[in-house]
Amino acid sequence: MGVRWRKKVFLSLAFGALVWIALTIYADLDDLIAAFADFDWAWAPVILACTLINYAFRYWKWEFYTATLDIRPARKDNLVIFFTAFTMAVTPGKFGEVLKSYLLKRVNGTPKRVSAPIVVAERLTDFIGLVLLLIVGAYMFDISRIAVIAFAIFFALVTALLAWRRGSLAVIEFLGRLPLLSRFNEHARSAYESMHVMLRPRPLLIAVVLSVIAWFFECFGYWIVLHVFDTPPTVLKATFIYAFSTVVGAVSMLPGGLGTTEGSLTGLAQLAGASQDVAVASTFIIRSATLWFAVLIGIIVTFTFQHRLPVNFDDIDLDSMEN
Repeated sequence: MGVRWRKKVFLSLAFGALVWIALTIYADLDDLIAAFADFDWAWAPVILACTLINYAFRYWKWEFYTATLDIRPARKDNLVIFFTAFTMAVTPGKFGEVLKSYLLKRVNGTPKRVSAPIVVAERLTDFIGLVLLLIVGAYMFDISRIAVIAFAIFFALVTALLAWRRGSLAVIEFLGRLPLLSRFNEHARSAYESMHVMLRPRPLLIAVVLSVIAWFFECFGYWIVLHVFDTPPTVLKATFIYAFSTVVGAVSMLPGGLGTTEGSLTGLAQLAGASQDVAVASTFIIRSATLWFAVLIGIIVTFTFQHRLPVNFDDIDLDSMEN
């Protein structure tokens, strides 16, 4: 990786370390060490397997979307592109997502304005899937169910608006008349046409189903962690805690949701009956098995299979990627 790539990763690693130090102080180091000692680490492969199932279904969605838009790189190249983006999971600005469009352009010449909407559709359907899991879990948790349902309705309305072709094109046309945005009008229309294809009922339903299954397995992995610690949360409560914390981390726009996701996981686990040290220990374990496991996979794939892609990662210009 080039210097700018490494700098972004290292800054996020440093921020992540600060978050973990803060939680360690909160839980008390001795109590935290004791909690880790009590954890049955034979369950670690099962937890990681849940994460891998999540990645498998999310890759299936990525493959489905590229096929839907008739972007058909070789299957192995598409796998490398998908997992290489994990390297940037903890960088500001979601560079990993931009990287997928950049690599598709280098592999088969697909314009970024055509492939970039896939990233938006991925995140939108991830949100819908997580919100559906939230709704189910909310009925087992002592929280405002109305707030969760209102959140779900909001995302349903956003999805409906994006799927309304005439209305969306009218908005793009209106914004295109503004002096500062006029030069983006053509690209915006092209990008929306790709988005509209993916938001038709059948593609949308398939993507949402894949998202629900994918994220449920990470929620289930979190429940396994809590279960091994012999803490009270049921599967549905653990699903709510993990889904809610993931959404909060995404909305925060912080790299990898660092800080906000960990804080939500810890706080809600305690609210559900976990002790302070177990809540923090379970947060460390599940974040290592999901976020940091993803970064590790991304790094391994990048350096092992870089030769499959017509790009030298040391030479990538981040500014050109964003344009």
